[in-house]
Amino acid sequence: MSQEFVGRGWSFPVHADVAGRIALSSDSHEIEESIRLILATTPGERPMRPEFGCAVHDYVFAPADAATAGAIGDAVRVALAFWEPRIDVTGVAVTFERADEGVLLIDIGYAIRGSNDPRNLVFPFYVIPDRGAERLP
Repeated sequence: MSQEFVGRGWSFPVHADVAGRIALSSDSHEIEESIRLILATTPGERPMRPEFGCAVHDYVFAPADAATAGAIGDAVRVALAFWEPRIDVTGVAVTFERADEGVLLIDIGYAIRGSNDPRNLVFPFYVIPDRGAERLP
């Protein structure tokens, strides 16, 4: 696979390298940063590109159940299919093991197109935990 396909870009978060220039990332690290950036951005957040991002943030107040997991998984698949054409998403799994702490883990399986190199990325998604009896009337 040609590295030109993957490309090279500014590291995220933006920072300086040891020479004082803007740090760049490349290869699979560039793609991983791109995935994290897509998932962390709420559509409408960027004034010059309001459609960029992932609708996963619509589920911050949703209950931690199978329906929410399916909706989150779908939002992730749709966003990555549209915004990250260098990968094929092979699976998305949402786990609620830490939901009482306000964290859902989104495990994304993917492969860089043109390679036979399966990868995964676990993205923590922070929600408002259900406090049950502590709710206000």
